[in-house]
Amino acid sequence: MSEKTKSSEKPSMKGSLDSAVDFLIQQANERIVVLNPDFTIVEANEAYLKAVDKGKSDVIGAHCYEITHGLSVPCSNYQPDLGCPLVETLRTGESAHVIHDHPMSGGESTFCDLVTYPVREQDGKVERVIEIWRDITEELSARWQQRVKELKDDLKKLVQEDRLISLGKLVASSVHEINNPIQGLLTFSHLMRDILDEGELSAENIEKFKKHVSLMSTELERCGNIISGLLSFSRQSEMAPADIDLNDILEQVIALTRHKMEIQSIHLSARLSSHPLIVNGDVNHLQQCFLNLIFNAIEAMPEGGELHVKSEQDKANGNALVKIRDTGSGIAKENLAHIFDPFFSTKEESEGTGLGLSIVYGIVRNHGGDIKVESHKGKGSTFLLSFPVP
Repeated sequence: MSEKTKSSEKPSMKGSLDSAVDFLIQQANERIVVLNPDFTIVEANEAYLKAVDKGKSDVIGAHCYEITHGLSVPCSNYQPDLGCPLVETLRTGESAHVIHDHPMSGGESTFCDLVTYPVREQDGKVERVIEIWRDITEELSARWQQRVKELKDDLKKLVQEDRLISLGKLVASSVHEINNPIQGLLTFSHLMRDILDEGELSAENIEKFKKHVSLMSTELERCGNIISGLLSFSRQSEMAPADIDLNDILEQVIALTRHKMEIQSIHLSARLSSHPLIVNGDVNHLQQCFLNLIFNAIEAMPEGGELHVKSEQDKANGNALVKIRDTGSGIAKENLAHIFDPFFSTKEESEGTGLGLSIVYGIVRNHGGDIKVESHKGKGSTFLLSFPVP
């Protein structure tokens, strides 16, 4: 054979790829396929064939997009934003990288990290492209789980910080509520001392004593309940999902905020379900969720108004429903779409952080629930929360 004939022959696959490289391709654990510029498959290793669940005779000569995506046109034509590393390598002559979601046998999908490398002719023109797949489904799943954990931890921190802000509001209100019975106790103790100073107790004075002691006992129990409620609310504990009755949480929150409503001339109407509304969730988070909504309602009615709290079971799907409605200032239509955004607030800078409703939203969604709001400027707001039942 003449030198001229030899030089005019097109290099074979073995001529283009060193036998050692070809061996590595076949032995590699990663999925490797060799492609022509027209998307046809020249070579594929066992890992690739196993991934696409096809024999070598079915793959060689077929278009890569037919084998991996079941398409009749290249991926980039079908879905421009998907990105094709082969096209990019042919365009730039350099290695390219994308992540694709590939359908696999059995109807499942896998996420693959695709990297392409050019194989050049002697004149530098890209003759073929080697494409290497790396299955990153488990890696992405692990990253996703880690991110979810981080988000839950962040929510937990935000809830606790928000609880401290709420605790400050509750304490400010409870100071007045506790001060009233203390003044009453002092008054009764002075009266009882005066009676004792008179000398021997008469039957009439004994009856007065009994009445005073009974009233003092009632007031002391009232103070004890307020303190117990504040201590329970301020206690930081690990998030521990459990089956709990939403009615119990609503009663606790109402008890903590009732005095604040009274001194602000807000009439409370609480219509709680006659039977338990059991959901699986965290007591502290749900308590904070309802407290934020009630505080918002109170702050929307500085001149007084009506607050309606209702709980019931949804007849359609069995979910637990909680409705909190106020007759306050309402929310402007242009702000409704943003009320759950972090740091969004229509209050003065000194009146809040703008995190209250975003925390509420996070808690509800974290419990698999849903929250909706209806509001009209000057006509009050209604928040409807829905939670799945176990």
